[in-house]
Amino acid sequence: MEIKPDLKTDIGGIELENPVMTASGTFGYAVEFEELVDLNRLGGIIVKGLSLKPSMGNKPPRIVETACGMLNAIGLENVGIEAFVKEKLPFLKRLSTPVFTNIYGKSIGDYALLAERIDGLKEIAGIEVNISCPNVKAGGLAFGVVPETAAEVVSAVRKKTSKPLIVKLSPNVTDITQIARAVEGAGADSLSLVNTITGMSIDIETRRSRLANITGGLSGPAIKPVALRMVWQVAQSVKIPVIGVGGIVCAEDALEFLIAGAAAVQVGTANFVNPNATIDIIEGIESFLREKKISSVRDIIGTLQI
Repeated sequence: MEIKPDLKTDIGGIELENPVMTASGTFGYAVEFEELVDLNRLGGIIVKGLSLKPSMGNKPPRIVETACGMLNAIGLENVGIEAFVKEKLPFLKRLSTPVFTNIYGKSIGDYALLAERIDGLKEIAGIEVNISCPNVKAGGLAFGVVPETAAEVVSAVRKKTSKPLIVKLSPNVTDITQIARAVEGAGADSLSLVNTITGMSIDIETRRSRLANITGGLSGPAIKPVALRMVWQVAQSVKIPVIGVGGIVCAEDALEFLIAGAAAVQVGTANFVNPNATIDIIEGIESFLREKKISSVRDIIGTLQI
């Protein structure tokens, strides 16, 4: 009798039924996909980035399709932590899939207050810390581009919560392994990488940016080779689990990240093209393992041959 492959994986103390998660900002608060996706089949759900207060985000236009990808300058629009607890959490707590909150702030104090508020929410499995946000006290420089400030944010969050922490790293740095090691030392339980790559698009007729914000974050298949390289580098540089993000649209893409050393993956832009992408990827990974007679997905993690 054919044995069903074991898809379970671990990301810093949390066991997932399979390695396929949703990427923050691409799956709303999950309820938006309820009629399209069997949410209980997902490995993990990461909700839209949350701030202390509600945010309207940037002015439109704020999404532009590009070759093999998408530019977005949404500006982290969200309902704020209190509305999330009252309006979104009642639905999410009915799910068997682990739910993670993604948090961001304009100061280290913002991050700490958010972590403290979420720490008391038993329905939330863990916190993903977005350190790609501009630090207003440092003239807009993103927290995640300097090892010291990245570590400072994570340390402040770590002091306010016992929940597992995933730290989401920015690719817009010189050496991502330095940032990875810094946040590992500050208390991160796992790392997700990469966030979007800064880019822009120009309308040659108007000679204006196609985004009201001028620049935006590039995501989708166009960034996959960069993300894959960074995941491979970081997986060799830290002891904590790494979650691969960037341009994953099919099972083959996800498997590349797992082989490069990722313990799990997040699916983002693909959700806009194919709302069922996550399920297709889960089924594709299982089929690959069955075909290769591999009993557990853990057996292919980090098996890149050099």
